[in-house]
Amino acid sequence: MTTPDVDVLVTRARAWLAEDPDEQTRAHLAELVAQVEDGAPAAAVADLADRFRGTLEFGTAGLRGALGAGPNRMNRVVVMRAAAGLASYLREQGAAAGSTVVIGYDARHKSDVFARDTGEVMSGAGLTPLLLPRPLPTPLLAFAIRELGAVAGVMVTASHNPPQDNGYKVYLGDGSQIVPPADAEIAARIAAVGALASVPLVPIGETGGRVLGEDIIDSYLDTVAGLAADGPRDLEVVYTPLHGVGGTSVVQVLETAGFSSPQVVEAQEQPDADFPTVAFPNPEEPGAMDLAIALAERSDADIVVANDPDADRCAAAVPGPDGWRMLRGDEVGALLASHLLQRGKRGTYATSIVSSSLLGKLAAAAGQEYVETLTGFKWIGRLPNLAFGYEEALGYCVDPEHVADKDGVSALLLLCEVAAEAKAAGRGLPDLLDDIAVEHGLHATDQVSVRVSDLGEITAAMARLRDAPPTALGGLAVLEAEDLSVGSAALPPTDGLRYRLADGARVIVRPSGTEPKLKCYLEVVVPVTDGDVDAARAAAAETLAAMKTDFAATAGI
Repeated sequence: MTTPDVDVLVTRARAWLAEDPDEQTRAHLAELVAQVEDGAPAAAVADLADRFRGTLEFGTAGLRGALGAGPNRMNRVVVMRAAAGLASYLREQGAAAGSTVVIGYDARHKSDVFARDTGEVMSGAGLTPLLLPRPLPTPLLAFAIRELGAVAGVMVTASHNPPQDNGYKVYLGDGSQIVPPADAEIAARIAAVGALASVPLVPIGETGGRVLGEDIIDSYLDTVAGLAADGPRDLEVVYTPLHGVGGTSVVQVLETAGFSSPQVVEAQEQPDADFPTVAFPNPEEPGAMDLAIALAERSDADIVVANDPDADRCAAAVPGPDGWRMLRGDEVGALLASHLLQRGKRGTYATSIVSSSLLGKLAAAAGQEYVETLTGFKWIGRLPNLAFGYEEALGYCVDPEHVADKDGVSALLLLCEVAAEAKAAGRGLPDLLDDIAVEHGLHATDQVSVRVSDLGEITAAMARLRDAPPTALGGLAVLEAEDLSVGSAALPPTDGLRYRLADGARVIVRPSGTEPKLKCYLEVVVPVTDGDVDAARAAAAETLAAMKTDFAATAGI
């Protein structure tokens, strides 16, 4: 990026200061401007330039970025303009005056402020905001949209991003996240918003909008608890919400469903926007589950379960001969799918293209339809006749009738139900996974994830792979190389590459949609001979390791 003229930067910053309603961000920006005017070092100028190099892009993930002043940050100005654009879009799409919009928020810095600002903008636009009463799980927001017949919903959350971030997710009246072309149309309406002073604001409560009561929360929690069938309940559970908003919801749901209260990791039990005990508040990240696993080891627990900070994802760990191990998202997906299929749940079983192909075999064996989508529950959640959907990044939709999105609370409950049934039979979740492998082959997955400081590195790597696709990975011939940016009858275009390899293996490469990462998803399928799952697992691990090495060399990362 070419650094703009300092005088231009300062002019833009002063114009921003004139309309920013947030005392904190105004003070920080004013201090930065003063430093730049006083001949501050290049780092300060670069910081100011980055804040004003463009506008935080609104897309299918809504908004997500670092907190701070400037159009390229998450702040009250950006949020209020986004709300005004969304309100304009909803009215253009036929939302009548007084139509309701549900607004939820997590416990991150500024989330409550952004939620109330959104409500005041909706009221000013003639819509009726319904604000959830406190920081709550994202799936509760998705549930409330349908339950209350709203035309849209907004969730202020950055999910599992670092503590300095926040975000803004938009749902339409079907309870699903937005997809094209709605994202571009909303973005256009946001761009058309004039000066912030021209956006009408009406305090919540003055025109019919209100803060919702506990009844909507109770309705969600009762609905989730009702998913559990009668069965064994003897299960020692360790749980962590990772400083997020899932804690009270998960404890109540488990107890209502008949389980004993879980042991909760005390240091991570209360919401804390600084996430002091983890480097990244994501259960997939190394170290995030250490405290929970340590508690499980001390207490002889049967299972560890966790949510990410907004409780729309669920992670699990189980004991084994070599100690506790995390279950992969694909493993949890297979366990939940198998459980629902055995219950006789009919409909479409769906997952994303980067997740294991095992779900397709499970669905086919039960005579149910199987669909693959692009990554993201914005695609999975809106499929007609959906019975179950998941993606490998720990997202599971087990009750699409009520929550058309990933839901870490309901997934956690059903996983505990599966574990309790296995325990009653003298078995564990790994035994159930072995049963699936014997029947359908061992489907082993792995991932290469490269975090970059310069997004140009990702662009360059994708270009290299398109210009010179690999002919073999891990000793397996590449049978087909598909550029997903072209699109097909089954999939809309997306920036990604898919390689189909011999023996049912596959590799998907794509830039992350929410983080500065290049992600590569690998899968191998190894037949299980004479019931020897361990031998199949060892062979799969060897092939996956070779595939990772070969991919890194080919991509130049």
